[in-house]
Parts: sequence; C-alpha cells; structure tokens
Amino acid sequence: MATPDTPGAGLVDTFGRVATDLRVSLTDRCNLRCSYCMPAEGLDWLPKPEVLTDDEVTRLMRIAVEQLGVREIRFTGGEPLLRPGIVGIVAATTALRPRPEVSLTTNGIGLARIAGALAEAGLDRVNVSLDTLDPERFRTITRRDRLPDVLAGMRAAADAGLTPVKVNAVLLRGINDNDAVPLLEFCLQHGYELRIIEQMPLDAQHAWDRSTMITAEEILTSLRTRFALSEDPVERGASPAETWLVDGGPARVGVIGSVTRAFCGTCDRTRLTADGQIRNCLFAREESDLRAALRSGGSDEEIADRWRLAMWTKKPGHGIDDPSFLQPARPMSSIGG
Repeated sequence: MATPDTPGAGLVDTFGRVATDLRVSLTDRCNLRCSYCMPAEGLDWLPKPEVLTDDEVTRLMRIAVEQLGVREIRFTGGEPLLRPGIVGIVAATTALRPRPEVSLTTNGIGLARIAGALAEAGLDRVNVSLDTLDPERFRTITRRDRLPDVLAGMRAAADAGLTPVKVNAVLLRGINDNDAVPLLEFCLQHGYELRIIEQMPLDAQHAWDRSTMITAEEILTSLRTRFALSEDPVERGASPAETWLVDGGPARVGVIGSVTRAFCGTCDRTRLTADGQIRNCLFAREESDLRAALRSGGSDEEIADRWRLAMWTKKPGHGIDDPSFLQPARPMSSIGG
C-alpha cells in the first residue's frame, strides 16, 4: 500500500482509502440563516485576509488534480455564490488536465442570474439545498422569504444544462417531517434528483440531538407511503447516497444516512476550508494548514506533501455513536459540505 512518502502517492490513509473527491469551501458567509446550521443573528465571519484568494484556491486545485489524483471537485460554502470570483475559479478548475468533474452546492439564491455564466465556465452540475416547498415552513427554517428565488435558480440551472440538478433536503421533526413525499413529487415533475439527508451534529449552536433526528429508515418509510422503491442496480461505490428506483425507474431518490447508516469505510473525500485548512473528515477536530505554506513560499511539492500527511492520519470513522464523540468546533457553514 502507498504511504505519504511513496513517490507520486495520492491522498491515502492507513486504512487503504484514497481521497479523490475534494470539497472546497469558497466562503463561510451565507445569505440564509437555517435553524439547523446557525443562529438567527448569523456568525462571526472570517476576516477577509484569512480567506484564500482566488489565485490561492486555483493553485491548490491544480496541485490536487495534477499531483494528488483528485478527480472530482465540488465548491461549497457557506453559500459559494457569494464569492465574487466564483466563475473565474470554476473556469480555471475545468481547464485543468486531467479535467476533474466540477460541481457546486448552493442554496440557489442568485443562481438564476449566474447559471449561464457557470455553465460557460465548464461547471458540470449543481446541488441545490431545499428543505420544503411550503413558503411558511421555508421562512421558519431559513428565516428568510426567498423560496421563489431558489425555485427560479433551479429552473435556470436546468435550462443552462447544469444537470442532473440534485436537490438536498434535511427533515426536521415537528417542522418539515412530512415533506419527503411532496419534495419527491416535485422533483419527479421537474426532472430533478432528490437526496434527503439525516441531520448531522454540525450546527453552530451545538443543539443537535440524536433522539429527535429523523432517521434514514423513517425517511424511507415516509416515501414508501406514496412510491414503490426498488433496489438501484447501479453500484453505489463511494457515493454517500443510497439510491432507489422510484416506481420502477428510471427516476431515482437518494437517502444519505450519515449518522445511522455511516459510509466511512468507503469515504473518498478530502475537504479544504475557505481559510486554507485541510480536514480529512467532516467531523474532524484537527486541521492541517495549507494557507501558511502557500503564503510562506512553499513549493507545490511541499504543499502536496503536507496534504498527504493530513490525509494519512484519517480515522476509521466519524465516531458519532462513541460516547466520547465531540462535535467539531467549526459548524457546517465554516467547514463546507
């Protein structure tokens, strides 16, 4: 098995996993205030000097692709569309060789305005976060009245060819726990692909409670009250979503059971925060600083070596079920999806 010292090694860890999927947070800022993510007043955003510049981001993308074997890159936030240089960053990333698959996770606000430019820059597809189609519940969850903007953004993405448009939903008990069926009906009608995600302990308030979390099994039970779900013949691989054919296909629905049906054993992800820190797990409590290496004149090879060492120490799993589990200090908005 390759080690961090093996010439030309990718991002391997001691359990033999190889990270080829890079999630890149372009900003910790967001224009929504989703209750399961941050308080109503928002958070203390990163000072601008601490955030990687566009050139620093694109340099790290090049190192990841050319030296470390990364094949998929997804830009996240916060809300990545708040990054002024996002179109240029996407264009620089899709110009890399070998060309990685490049996608974007967004709340959809502003997507209608920029979808065409992103498509021209080479973006392959988008994931849009949408937890409900009910305007009142949307306001309750996000603390903003922006549902029409999100729906318009999804339509614009589909029209621009950023497909398949995937819809990410989180169900909250007592708020939108009955929205699984309406969301899937909506996605089937418009040709989108629904992914329902278990709520994870990544909120800034540290108020997550497993006993109130809606589980993957509950999600599937709810969907089966309206749809026939059958096993998807397509191999799952390292995908976080378990997928099912809906009413015989070809449409699919996915459930991401990050907590109750953990997929750590096949995880192929590495994460870069907006301030240049490498995280080898979404729930890691330690980070490795690449920004310091960038700004102190480190060579591409030195930066690649730091990245390899960061991934080598990845734990076997997130440990949520372990009594000693501690939630990361950073919330999801600061880590990136």
